Amino acid sequence: MAFDGIFTRAMVNELNNLILDGRVTKVSQPYQNEVIITIRKDRKNHSLLLSAHPNYARVQITDIPYTNPPVPTNFTMILRKYLDGAKLVKIEQLACDRVIDLYFMTRNELGDKLPLKLSIEIMGRYSNIILVDQMTNKVLDTVKHVGMDQNRYRTLLPGATYQTPPKQTKLDLFTDTSKYYLELLRLYPNQEVLASNLVKNYQGLSKSSALTLAKMFHGTKAPEQVVAEFLAYAKKPVPNLYLENNKLAFSIFPRSQTEKTFTNLSTLLDNYYKERALRDRVAQKGAKLIHVIKKELQKNKKKLGKLENELKATAKADSYRVKGELLTTYLYQVRPKQSEITLPNYYYNEKKVTIALSPQLTPAQNAQKYFKKYQKLKNAIAHLKEQLTLTKQELDYLEGIKAQIELAVPSDLDDIKLELENEGYLKADPKQKARVKSKVNRPTVFKATDGTEILVGKNNLQNDRLTLKTANKNYYWLHTKDIPGSHVIVCSKTPTDETLLEAAKLAAYFSKAQNSANVPVDYVQVRHIKKPNGAKPGYVIYEGQKTLYVTPEEELVEQLSSK
Repeated sequence: MAFDGIFTRAMVNELNNLILDGRVTKVSQPYQNEVIITIRKDRKNHSLLLSAHPNYARVQITDIPYTNPPVPTNFTMILRKYLDGAKLVKIEQLACDRVIDLYFMTRNELGDKLPLKLSIEIMGRYSNIILVDQMTNKVLDTVKHVGMDQNRYRTLLPGATYQTPPKQTKLDLFTDTSKYYLELLRLYPNQEVLASNLVKNYQGLSKSSALTLAKMFHGTKAPEQVVAEFLAYAKKPVPNLYLENNKLAFSIFPRSQTEKTFTNLSTLLDNYYKERALRDRVAQKGAKLIHVIKKELQKNKKKLGKLENELKATAKADSYRVKGELLTTYLYQVRPKQSEITLPNYYYNEKKVTIALSPQLTPAQNAQKYFKKYQKLKNAIAHLKEQLTLTKQELDYLEGIKAQIELAVPSDLDDIKLELENEGYLKADPKQKARVKSKVNRPTVFKATDGTEILVGKNNLQNDRLTLKTANKNYYWLHTKDIPGSHVIVCSKTPTDETLLEAAKLAAYFSKAQNSANVPVDYVQVRHIKKPNGAKPGYVIYEGQKTLYVTPEEELVEQLSSK
């Protein structure tokens, strides 16, 4: 089921029960198209998420934590200016459309009442969040500005006259007195055809909702009763996740093959969008980091191939030395201006070998030429092996950064960006104040089943600080063996086997081997961890370790996180 008009009606009913008459205490915009408004009611704070994302547009109460950007956007500043302390006096849906209007009452600088409307339009890539002064019907600001060149019907810019979205000619199932669905039921007895025509004629019905209604029509109850029961789910929904064509979907209608049910719609959406929205936010916020890492990886892989080819070429070094020695031995046989000569190779049972010569060089110079080639290649071998080692280390480091970005939450990207700036992969923004290492985000905290605290570094800067500076030397350190991943610290000098096993599963989960089985995880006391001079961030060496083999479990991660 999509976030259609029926689901919107159900969400409006839920929000009316939860936050109506509450007051705005905080406004933030953690992501480009998403706003969080904290509304306090009955001594409880509710984080109201307003999303104008092209794929995940929605309105809900969210419990998923977020991080504020260091510099608020202009839209955030406008919302704070007008909505700070404002009272939410009404929440309503525009007909049966995917538009939710939040009405606030506040006061202006003179102390006069100022009614405001915050309209959230859930329309795919045209989704928007619009703040309107109801006294003047002027747009104060929008999260997405829409000029005349983009939309001739509606201009959504600060100062423009506000116009509601174009009215649809479709019927509203909540207010339809014509009961046109009876005619559709007569004309289209097939369920899928009936569902398609319900979508064409009734506003706010997604294909999934229409198909649910069509199936209900084919039961034993009267059509009017079916419609009444169908619409009743907007007031008393059954929030659930289910599989549709092997893909997870959400619904407010009960289903026979329900994967999981929830107490309210907001919790349902948090569960449904958690991973999708998170990955998208990371991709959006970390686009520049991902581009830099991919570019560096490509450059170093190309360099590695070139070095390996050059190293293979050095295999000819001995052949040049042999040719130089043969020419020196049989120098009396070489005639001036000769282009080649065939000589017996006393290193290989007198087998004949043909040696190319430069006619413009003397015989002695030709021999010397081969010795120079030999010496050049011999010197190159040591240099090439050193470069190969450095390039492989660079690739390992970049692969580790790539894995960290893939596993990151948006707040982790700031640390990764700082690290890439420190290492010279990115240029620091001169407009932003220099950040010091002490401002690196704290590691993620988990609690083992027995209550032992387990700390997980999510990037190299966190890993270095956690392992080398803050961890007790007698605590235990874990890391996937020869696989990029997080540093994990068990805050105990004598952890139980069960706790070590849980920590190992955390280490495997927060690594490049997250989707693998039987992952090797080394563990050792922190005192045995050392960082070589000049090593890259996150790189350490250790000895005396033991190894556990575990399979990552997402359920365990959530369980230990909730504790």
